[in-house]
Amino acid sequence: MADSIQNRLDMAQNLSWDDLRLVLAIHREGTLSAAGKSLGLSQPTMGRRLEAAETAFGERLFQRTTRGLVATGLGLVVAGHARAMEDEVLALTRGLSGAQQALSGPIRVSSSEWFFNHVLMPVFEDFMAAHPQVVIEAVVDTRALDLDRREADLVFRFGGSPGGNAVQRKVTSIGYGLYASASYLNRHGLPEAGEGGNHQLILMDEALGHLSDVVWVQRLLPLAQPAFRSNSRDLQAMAAAAGRGLAVLPTLIARPMGLVPVDLGEDAPGREVFAAYHADLKPMARLRALIDHVVQTVPSHL
Repeated sequence: MADSIQNRLDMAQNLSWDDLRLVLAIHREGTLSAAGKSLGLSQPTMGRRLEAAETAFGERLFQRTTRGLVATGLGLVVAGHARAMEDEVLALTRGLSGAQQALSGPIRVSSSEWFFNHVLMPVFEDFMAAHPQVVIEAVVDTRALDLDRREADLVFRFGGSPGGNAVQRKVTSIGYGLYASASYLNRHGLPEAGEGGNHQLILMDEALGHLSDVVWVQRLLPLAQPAFRSNSRDLQAMAAAAGRGLAVLPTLIARPMGLVPVDLGEDAPGREVFAAYHADLKPMARLRALIDHVVQTVPSHL
């Protein structure tokens, strides 16, 4: 079996790195359309290139099933080799990027939308004015992007361990509270802990229902009903300002909007914010400069 696979690998020795990336993408995504999206290629192009790769190997790399494309034994071997090559390329890229000492070039930064809007952008403005050759690429995403694959150079995370090869520095602590509009409280009155049957809640979407503030408010107001859900804190604040219900919000968002704090006799859980980056990028001068600026400036800004 091993000899047979090796023979086929020898037959395909002229395949390019792009061909191997294609096989790896299909293995990861399971469909031509999803894999093509990750590579910036159309589905017909993906189909033609997969057919050419399978012709070069003389054997199917994927089985076509109702669940999508599933790698064959040979497909798993090829995808494994492609993954190892990708890891080497990514490590080289990170190493070369980390060695750059000039305060110029891009920094890909990921954070939630509200943290960008209310905390990072005012701080970034000062940094970009001082270092006009540095280009910050903002990626608004609630997912934990993969630092190994350089989906981002720098991510701002709320608590948790960075894991793997990531390094993190604490940036600040964010206070949260329960808020509502004055008009909502005039209609419904102040809620009492352990009840809340006549109240409505503005919550994170169900995928983020495990967050500490969601658990906290539903524990203290078990009878309150969800009225609006969103993974955007800004949208939650707007819904609260419109009188839709009670919302747990960062204080720095709620106060400027004139929302009224609601006391349930127990403080809402706060969150610690960390800046995380891959260890290979630690020598990168522009990244170090940006992180130092953020760590030094954000607490005073808040």
